[in-house]
Amino acid sequence: MRESTGGTRERIQAVALELFTEQGYERTSLREIAERLGVTKAALYYHFKSKDEIVSSFVEDRLRRMDELIEWARTQPATLATRRALISRYADAMFAGELPAVMRFFEQNQTVLKSLVAGQQMRERMMLLANELCRGDDSPAAQLRAALTLFAVHSSWFAVRTPSNITDDERKKIALEVADELLAKIGTSD
Repeated sequence: MRESTGGTRERIQAVALELFTEQGYERTSLREIAERLGVTKAALYYHFKSKDEIVSSFVEDRLRRMDELIEWARTQPATLATRRALISRYADAMFAGELPAVMRFFEQNQTVLKSLVAGQQMRERMMLLANELCRGDDSPAAQLRAALTLFAVHSSWFAVRTPSNITDDERKKIALEVADELLAKIGTSD
């Protein structure tokens, strides 16, 4: 039985993500991805014309989720409860499905992502989310705390190294505790 086009596309994304994370984006070729999949380069080109296209494909879902969060936040009052709900929803989205692997990819390929369209789109969405986290408090301290709140969720994937058997739920709980400490100071006079 032949594998569906969608299944092949998903396999390509998974293998590329694995190789990009193991070896780095720049050191991984389309030929290596095709070889690991056991397909020809022509078969790979049928689905993706470049590595940039592959990265964009697995970032699209993340961008969509971030857009939904930003839109939701804009309809809410600028309160601590909203900020907590926003960062909790963001953490839920980042810890779901394949997104932890995408987070590891971003962390290990930061330099090259600056030049990719997908990386630029991610930075733009992160700034929009940070703006929503500090909406109502435009102080420099609030802006920094909002960005660090998002970073607390992201960095839990590489900064929390021990114990090595920490679960994703434990990692998320720690990230949200640190994020909450930062959020609690937004909108208050220092």
